[in-house]
Amino acid sequence: MPPEASPLSIVLVEPDKNRALQIIDSLKAAGNYDIRVIAESTGLARAVASFNPDVVLVDLANPSRDIIEELSVASTPLERPVAMFVDQSDDAMTKAAIEAGVSAYVVDGLRADRVKPILDAAITRFHMFSRVRKELETTKRALEERKVIDRAKGLLMKARGIDEDAAYSLLRKTAMDQNKRVVDVASALVTAAGLLG
Repeated sequence: MPPEASPLSIVLVEPDKNRALQIIDSLKAAGNYDIRVIAESTGLARAVASFNPDVVLVDLANPSRDIIEELSVASTPLERPVAMFVDQSDDAMTKAAIEAGVSAYVVDGLRADRVKPILDAAITRFHMFSRVRKELETTKRALEERKVIDRAKGLLMKARGIDEDAAYSLLRKTAMDQNKRVVDVASALVTAAGLLG
C-alpha cells in the first residue's frame, strides 16, 4: 500500500467559535485536513508563522485594513494560498486584499458547502501565480545575463578587433577552461573593464 499523504494543514482565522466548528466539520467531511483555529486577529502574522500552514482561511464579518496588512505579513503571495470570506466589503478593501496576496476573496460570507471548492480554487490559483512568477523571474534573470554577455562581447570586439561570433567563442572557451558559466566570465570581464576604464 502506498503511504498515506500527509493532511493539508490549514489555519482558520475565525473569532466565532460556533462558525469555526461548522467550518471544521465541513472540511473534515470533505477530506483529510490538519486544522488550527486562531480566534484573535491581533498578532495574526506571528500566530500564522508559528503554525506555518499550507493554507490560511479567514472568515471575518468586516475585515479592517490592519487585518489585511497582518495577513500580507503573515502570508505573502510567495508563501501560501489565503482564502478570505467576508460578509461586507467595498472596492478599496477588495483591492487591498488582492494586493496583499489573497488568493480567493469571497464576499457574502462563508457557507459550509462553499468552503472546499473555494479552498481548492485558492490553492489552484496560488500555484498558477507561483508558476507564472517563477517563469517571470527566470526570464528576467536570462535577460540580465544576456545583457552582461552582450556587454562583454562588445568589450572583446573593441579590444581585440574581432567580430561578435569570435567574441562569444572566446567567452565560451574561457568559461569551459575555467569550469564556469559564460555569464560568470562575462560578468568578471565587465567588472574588470569598469575598474580599468
